[in-house]
Amino acid sequence: MGTEVNVHPGHGKAGRQPTRQFLDTLSGHDDPGMFGRMFPTLEPLAVDDGPLHELADAMKDPNPGDPAGNNANVPAGFTYLGQFVDHDITLDLTSFGEKEADPTAVTNFRTPALDLDSVYGLGPDGSRHLYARNSASDTGKTPGPKLLIGKTVNVDDITGDHRNDLPRNPEGFALIGDHRNDENLLVAQTHLAMLKFHNKVCDQLAASGKPQGEIFEEARRIVTWHYQWMVLHDFVERITEKGIVAKILEQGRRFYRFKKTPYMPVEFSAAVYRLGHSMVRQVYSHNRIFTPGGLAPATLDLLFRFTGLSGGIIGDLAPNPIQPPLPLPVLSSNWIIDWRRFYQILPNNPPGVGFNPSRKIDPFVVPQLHTLPGDGGSLPFRNLKRGVLLGLPSGQDVAKAMKIKNPLTPAEISKGTDGAVAKKHGLHEHTPLWYYILKEAEQRGGGERLGPVGATLLAEVFVGLVHGDHQSYLWLKAKSWKPTLPSQVPGEFTMADLLRFVGDISPIDGISTV
Repeated sequence: MGTEVNVHPGHGKAGRQPTRQFLDTLSGHDDPGMFGRMFPTLEPLAVDDGPLHELADAMKDPNPGDPAGNNANVPAGFTYLGQFVDHDITLDLTSFGEKEADPTAVTNFRTPALDLDSVYGLGPDGSRHLYARNSASDTGKTPGPKLLIGKTVNVDDITGDHRNDLPRNPEGFALIGDHRNDENLLVAQTHLAMLKFHNKVCDQLAASGKPQGEIFEEARRIVTWHYQWMVLHDFVERITEKGIVAKILEQGRRFYRFKKTPYMPVEFSAAVYRLGHSMVRQVYSHNRIFTPGGLAPATLDLLFRFTGLSGGIIGDLAPNPIQPPLPLPVLSSNWIIDWRRFYQILPNNPPGVGFNPSRKIDPFVVPQLHTLPGDGGSLPFRNLKRGVLLGLPSGQDVAKAMKIKNPLTPAEISKGTDGAVAKKHGLHEHTPLWYYILKEAEQRGGGERLGPVGATLLAEVFVGLVHGDHQSYLWLKAKSWKPTLPSQVPGEFTMADLLRFVGDISPIDGISTV
């Protein structure tokens, strides 16, 4: 296996990418297509590469293992749920021919939506490679309602029949709706949890007597609505503020507006939603084997190596018999996740079961993301540079356009070693939007949540993406709908509830649910 590994979380390339030239043609459009701007009249912020490089270098976390940099409000699993959601809302399943006929993605494109097309693809008919054979009828010649689940290969003392890998083709590529979800192990295991969530709902419907031909569509509706509710209320409100979704639904969206069809705003995709890069840890407690004090800590590097897209899972190309650790035909059983370490499954984990908080939402990014392998360079620089190339406005101009009552002051932006570099180049008064969002979270949210600009834009976009989906619970049932699946608090549904419902908490410890 080669030594290079993709540690560029959340931004594998798929489908179309917006360009400055394309975006500039969209000003004034009610429904711009796949991409657009929330603030099309604001002047773009132009910054030379030199200051951007210096600011990016100042954003390196000097103490990535310091507990003072942890965000106890956001368990680390949400970092990678956020990446899974990113791939869900940016998946482009239009054909090559459609892209040729509509290169600016105004007519022929898949609407950005929280609809789990990254899991379901085009359904059992259009993406039958994602589905298990129908054992109930037709002698298994057609796909059934359930999604394929892959097996792991046993290593060390981990034995048993563990279906805890993504399904894979003979050369190790994941058979999933979005290949990017196999680029690091934590998002891959998150995708796997979603596959199992759907299958568990199918089992529940079958047990209730639902006719076989109706199970898939009903299961997809149940799964998607609970996922949408969970993203809005457990994920979005956890990194913004409790009640913000209800407030937006009551008062309306002020900044993320469209006539009929949602679009992906570049202020969101290239700035606000890149908050997740500051939440990434350099080391995780993955399970009882790969944990600080165990065989080895689960470093970012290892989490990318044990995948098919970025690492050494290569199917039949692997040696037979296997020669751990890598390359491997499929995921090894000793890398099956222990979800107690990534979400608040329990009020408190038992002794020896480490818990991973995310890192604070602030301007600091772990060192490994500053030195991406190959020609990847610095992820913070790439984010800052992309904002310039896309013509994003300054954070100050966005705050002014939003009429934020108490925007960040130049003195607040100048705080810290990173702020001193921003001030040196005048960026404390005209600040790149991505950096402004992170600095606002640090100064106004204590690093635990986004500040007013970031929180409002992130929440409005997510509410708009769900509301603009004509199959969503907000469109079909309105804001009064409540989750119906089992949960710790009736009428709510969290990611921890989803994992408890699936019943696969820590397979290598024999723990299905709690």
